[in-house]
Amino acid sequence: MSTRTREIHLARRPVGRPVPEDFSLVEVELPAPGPGQVLVRNTVLSVDPYMRGRMNDTESYVEPYALGAPMEGGAMGEVVASEDPSLAVGDVVNHMAGWREHALLDAREARRVDASRVPASAYLSVLGMPGLTAYVGLTRIGRLAEGEVVHVSGAAGAVGSLVGQMAKLLGASHVTGSAGSAEKVAWLTDELGFDAAYDYRDGDLVGQLGTALGGRRIDVYFDNVGGDHLEAAIEHMADFGRIAACGAIATYDATEPPPGPRNLTRVVQRRLSMTGFIVTDHRDAASEFYRTVGDWLAEGRLSFRETFVDGLENAVEGFLGLGTGGNTGKMLIRL
Repeated sequence: MSTRTREIHLARRPVGRPVPEDFSLVEVELPAPGPGQVLVRNTVLSVDPYMRGRMNDTESYVEPYALGAPMEGGAMGEVVASEDPSLAVGDVVNHMAGWREHALLDAREARRVDASRVPASAYLSVLGMPGLTAYVGLTRIGRLAEGEVVHVSGAAGAVGSLVGQMAKLLGASHVTGSAGSAEKVAWLTDELGFDAAYDYRDGDLVGQLGTALGGRRIDVYFDNVGGDHLEAAIEHMADFGRIAACGAIATYDATEPPPGPRNLTRVVQRRLSMTGFIVTDHRDAASEFYRTVGDWLAEGRLSFRETFVDGLENAVEGFLGLGTGGNTGKMLIRL
């Protein structure tokens, strides 16, 4: 039996900041699964900043989204029909066929997860790509050592909020972060254990960061924003400091190449290292990550927050909210 369902397509390539007209909500009919396939009813979809880059037809680390075709992204769902013995009807699975209400998949493209102890959505946040990104960025890229000072930009987002907490759990002596509202700053310091944080919308990033550091210098900077946030962090880096370049959301909608930091001479003076990384290059860290972070969650030492937007028809609105600070923690679409 076929299934009538809906999915979101990229209708045209955005110029600058995406607008709703760049996307289309399309009704399709999926056939019944064939041998080795499963039909999954999606329950939660992930929207992430990296998706903006895939909307451009430019060279990148992953293929661009095709026009007139469903976009991809992390998703959780329930198997509703199966023609493969490895997955049964009712299994909760994690896969990459998001931006749609149902997904017809080869069984090997879906990973069964245990949703009895944590909500399924956690596999798109703290136990998913954001969590692994935070862990890899601190341990492998930033090479954080006990007693060091950590700063993270975009600290109230899906990745940044975990970076600060993990840094403290890994022995950092002082953790600071930037966020986009007074409420988010309070969340970081009052609930997540950041030593200090500031609202970047108040300006003077160099001065605010200096105050948050209290005379200390940054050993590890986890960069989610780029632009003037990166420039401010470089100004406060310690000798031999490490910059883990995870993202640059401040520049994703730029139509011209943005200027680089004006203080790059500090990189030489302080013998800094800056390393860009993509979490999919570090799949071999997954076992260690699940073991370590799973223990932290079980012990109640790690918190996470999720922001939900309801309905596939509102998925684009949820995605666009990433660029305007509409989320605290992970932004998710609930179906």
